[in-house]
Amino acid sequence: MLYPAVAARSFRRYSTYRAATLAGIFTNSVFGVIYSYAYLALWEQRPDAGGYDAADAVTYVWIGQALLMTVALWGGGTTDDLAERIRTGDVAIDLYRPVGLIGWYLAGDLGRAAYHFLARGLGPTVFGLLLFHIALPDGPVAAVAFLVSLLLAVVTSFAIRFLVACTAFWLLDQTGVRTLSGVLAIFLSGMMLPLVIFPEPLRTIALALPWASYLQTPADIWLGHRTGSGIVTGLAVQAVWIAMLFVVCQALLGAATRKVVVQGG
Repeated sequence: MLYPAVAARSFRRYSTYRAATLAGIFTNSVFGVIYSYAYLALWEQRPDAGGYDAADAVTYVWIGQALLMTVALWGGGTTDDLAERIRTGDVAIDLYRPVGLIGWYLAGDLGRAAYHFLARGLGPTVFGLLLFHIALPDGPVAAVAFLVSLLLAVVTSFAIRFLVACTAFWLLDQTGVRTLSGVLAIFLSGMMLPLVIFPEPLRTIALALPWASYLQTPADIWLGHRTGSGIVTGLAVQAVWIAMLFVVCQALLGAATRKVVVQGG
């Protein structure tokens, strides 16, 4: 029951910032409207770009706004707490806990993601439904597959953010690496433009990278562009990336903690 308790505590922690949540919903909604009209203009010139129609494109925009904070695409979440504790040396206390460091921070990040999905995710989606014609999943199978893909997206994002946070063991400050990681995530997740409209071979490369799990894979399942075996393949790719990333996380953490020098002595 430890990890559920950690997740629940993290959920409560983020739910205390109600004003920030409302401001975030408003901001996401404004950007959703701006991007929607920009996409409509683009799809008016290229009606079948990437196999999407205009309704798909607008829906993709609002899925992106809903998942932006849920997946922590720009960074943030419990991994920022870890990086700060590495910088100050408080990570030594974490390492004394009779629980794995990765599992502890992952549980907290899942609690954070759950709150942001319910607040920052559903909030802008309601605006999108009211202002535009947003496509909904074709049925319960697509809806459940989307939720599973979203969970895998959050875990993939956590693994990458954990690796970024661990650079603080050597750099003391993760800011530069975090910024670079955020730029890569915006471009390679499909947040800037759907990966399906990228020219080849960039499209194939981007779809094969872990950042595609953040938005493109869940969105394609929602939109019905992945069905049947396509859903299974998409989820399998996400799961494989998670497995590989966690192996790297454990190896990097092991290398960093083999000889820990806590800041201040």
